[in-house]
Amino acid sequence: MSILYDAPGPRTRRRHAIGGVVGGLVVAAFLALIVWKLNKEGQFSDAYWAPFQNSGVWQNTLLPGLRYTVQAAALAILLAVAFGMLLCAARLSDHLAVRVPGVIIIEFFRACPLLLMILFFYLAFGKQLGTLWPLVLGLMVYNGSVLAETFRAGINAVPRGEVEAGYSVGLVKSQVTRTILLPQAIRAMLPAIISQCVVALKDTSLGFIISYEELVRRGKGIYESYYDIIPTGLVLAAMFITMNYTLSRVATYIEARLRRRGQHTVRPTVGESTIEETG
Repeated sequence: MSILYDAPGPRTRRRHAIGGVVGGLVVAAFLALIVWKLNKEGQFSDAYWAPFQNSGVWQNTLLPGLRYTVQAAALAILLAVAFGMLLCAARLSDHLAVRVPGVIIIEFFRACPLLLMILFFYLAFGKQLGTLWPLVLGLMVYNGSVLAETFRAGINAVPRGEVEAGYSVGLVKSQVTRTILLPQAIRAMLPAIISQCVVALKDTSLGFIISYEELVRRGKGIYESYYDIIPTGLVLAAMFITMNYTLSRVATYIEARLRRRGQHTVRPTVGESTIEETG
């Protein structure tokens, strides 16, 4: 029995199973239709896939593009998390002179299209920064502003009584935030944080517009040379899916570790059962 709703009964579980099977069959049929159409158009012939059987294409084009994509994504994610924490601190500040600018910055960058921000940094500082940093800065300010609201929501979700208990034992606000709020909020926020990191990773493809040599830009050179747009798109999609899936699995592992760290087992004395305590 769940707190929020009753557990589904046999009929409901049966309907869910039937719906899952029907939905899976529809998706499988749609994918089969796509494969049939591509095969009919000859997109699986060796001539179209010849570039990807050439080690030089991978070593000189795709793998460098993958490296540049990961480099931009890693820098953007790290800076976005730091920028988001800074904006969140400003958003939660007790001082009006700090809180109001923080709210304005968050709302502005959340509302402004990411592509415009990347173009702004490139046109304003491209001669000095090249193409990497305009892309990274655009991703940083956009994703950082989104993460700031995620951090704020996670911190506000911690029960108020725990904060008041911290103040009652003499902790100041920074100590309450560091020792009470953040450890609990991070575990609750981690799925949303990782989801935003996946978004940042995919959005590195917008570097295409400023000629940053990321994966999509490198793929453009392949299909322009060999005129195999669909195979190139499928290979690039597979590489992005693999990166995003890997990032999601790493996040799942970290989340599980954090949950385990929040629990410890008290060994029972003779005649007593093991007791699980939540830290």
